[in-house]
Amino acid sequence: MSRDASITLAWADGDYTFRLAWGELEMLQEACDAGPYVILNRLHDETWRLGDISNTIRLGLVGGGITPSEALKKTRAYVESRPPMENLIFAQAILSAACIGAPEEKLGNGEAPNPEESPSTASPMES
Repeated sequence: MSRDASITLAWADGDYTFRLAWGELEMLQEACDAGPYVILNRLHDETWRLGDISNTIRLGLVGGGITPSEALKKTRAYVESRPPMENLIFAQAILSAACIGAPEEKLGNGEAPNPEESPSTASPMES
């Protein structure tokens, strides 16, 4: 995964980059009649719908740089013609990268600053 919400996976017949940017997330929301985080929750809590899986993968391929027609062909061949559980984990990973980001990226600057060593704009508390 990378900071731009893309993820490269060994899927179907090769390695593919998937990305759900803002526009693809809006299309996913419309296609599944639910917000991205609701869809992500459904994918994880076993209440998913078939479209949650297929639309996440198809739109992730488009966001990753494949033409919409090629993404549709691949989705029909490798998702819609297969048992849903084969692609569930891929849909989870693609949408997680879009909604949550890369888990290996640390937030902040690491350790918290030592208040005795760092100047602060807040005034010290009374003793």
